[in-house]
Amino acid sequence: MIDVAPVFGFTVGFALTHRVVVALAPAVVAGVGICVYRLVRGERVRRALAVLGLMGVGGVLAACSGQATHFFLPALVVHCVMTVVTPVLLLLGWPPMGLAVGLITGERTRWRRCAVRRRALSRGNLVMLAGHVVMLSVQLPLFFSGQAVALGAVDVFGPIVLALTALLGWRIYRQGVGTHC
Repeated sequence: MIDVAPVFGFTVGFALTHRVVVALAPAVVAGVGICVYRLVRGERVRRALAVLGLMGVGGVLAACSGQATHFFLPALVVHCVMTVVTPVLLLLGWPPMGLAVGLITGERTRWRRCAVRRRALSRGNLVMLAGHVVMLSVQLPLFFSGQAVALGAVDVFGPIVLALTALLGWRIYRQGVGTHC
């Protein structure tokens, strides 16, 4: 949740000043602060650096165009890619949820050998796909209408929506597998 601090900083900064360059300052400070915080705590900074990188790309786009909504373009692109790639991977029998589970558990792709698990992972992944579709259906109209503050507010809640869909997807997977595997 701490990784949304740059988005929150940019959104509040823009809401108060309506100046893109000024709004970038709290976003950069928050992003760098998160990296330092994770380093001091001895945590991995990979995720914070990824957030900082996306924020940097969004910041450059917003600063060069003068449009605050362009700050949120990298997040929109991620949702678009996931919305397009996930159905293709599901049709090919490689649900992204299965790939993530394989990486986390160390079993790699052994889950593919069990048709019940593969089907359950695909069903669970449909819920996660729905989360990305919902985020896009809310964010795209805001982006195209230039509603930067509203877009920022929605983007701050994005990780919560995606975490809930991941949790629901996991529950659907567990119910689909039952005591089979």
